Amino acid sequence: MASRSAPSRRLVRTYAAINIGSFRISAMIMGETENGDLEVLGSGHRASAGIRRGYVTDMAAASFAIRDALERAEKAAGTTVRSVWIACAGAGLTSQVASVDIEIGGRRIEEEDVEHLLLLAREAIEPDGRTVLHAQPAHYTLDGAHGVANPRGLHAERLGVDIHVVLADGAPLRNLTEAVQSAHLEVEGVIAAPLAAGHACLSPEERELGVALVEIGAEVTNVAVFAGGMLVGLKAVSMGSASITDAIAGSFGIRRSQAERLKCVAGSAIASRSDHSELVPVNGPEEAIDGAPAGPLARGADDKNRIVRAELVAVVMQQLGILTSEIGKALKAMGFFGPRAGQVVITGGGAELAGMPEFMQAALGQPVRLERPPQLPGLPEAHLAPGFATLVGLCLYAAEDPVDIRALAAPRAGAYRALSRENGLMALIARLWRAMREQF
Repeated sequence: MASRSAPSRRLVRTYAAINIGSFRISAMIMGETENGDLEVLGSGHRASAGIRRGYVTDMAAASFAIRDALERAEKAAGTTVRSVWIACAGAGLTSQVASVDIEIGGRRIEEEDVEHLLLLAREAIEPDGRTVLHAQPAHYTLDGAHGVANPRGLHAERLGVDIHVVLADGAPLRNLTEAVQSAHLEVEGVIAAPLAAGHACLSPEERELGVALVEIGAEVTNVAVFAGGMLVGLKAVSMGSASITDAIAGSFGIRRSQAERLKCVAGSAIASRSDHSELVPVNGPEEAIDGAPAGPLARGADDKNRIVRAELVAVVMQQLGILTSEIGKALKAMGFFGPRAGQVVITGGGAELAGMPEFMQAALGQPVRLERPPQLPGLPEAHLAPGFATLVGLCLYAAEDPVDIRALAAPRAGAYRALSRENGLMALIARLWRAMREQF
């Protein structure tokens, strides 16, 4: 838990977010000042419970853990909240793009044209029985030309739009929201974890030019591709840093808690010559009795329950090879590979392993960098780690409040038809006038 002093400026709005992971549940309360600045009021986290691979497996345990994490953030912030934004990392996240265009006739594009186009795009979404988590305009097209951010006021024969849609399985999503509601909280919104992480780790320019974001969680790794300012591709890999922990536990015949400590304290994605001569204690300080190891010795350990670090690193690298291979397949399936592909950004708790960027860069053959959340005012140093990027991104996403076409209101009956007739007549007159000038 982290605490801070009361904000020095008056807040006009407060955002609360909870990231419900398989390893950790974290909460944050962020305030927005009168001039639009954001500052962290309080944050807290605790060990996860009732969650596996992003799915709720025990409703009571999950609700208790969610409530506990938020109360820690509330205590640090000195305030209480009733509604929260939550991230969805599991629930079978997938994405698709829906493309729609309409006839404009060479006239100036009005606000009503854009609204009509987006409403048609909303009708074109085909969720196939799944839940639509997001439906956001990626970019507009004018007569087939892509990359138009704002078509209003421009002229075109046809106006089109590409809508990026994020889908999730309905039942796991309902379980997630009910776990939050059972903690006596309202759900302000559910955000796909890659979208939230993207807001924390990627600059607007990177999202515009094209970048891949790999969020390595405990049991799920989300691979997302951004281009044109929006998320355009998403694939989930059903493994994460917990796979490394399990492999260490299995290889040396030790408990998961011991394996997790070994991974964090002595694990590395890069081997060195000194690893063969370095011995790493399997037991933590609390597990020793009068300096002697408590319990059975690890497989291959000496009489003090120490293992050769090179053997530990070998297990870590083997599992990372499997994970990176799956990440590479996901990137290739989304067309993000080869010399035309750009930067790969890694984040999430699993990305904190020593040497991870170097390992992935060599394995993927692409530039890779590790990214942390931005250093916002009031954000404690402990939460500047990659494992808290999605949590910070949730608050940033809520503050930005991007356009979602599902929130559009239906236009007045006949308003667009009348506008189209009027503008169509004006376009016809303009064409006749141009023809007359050319002839005479």
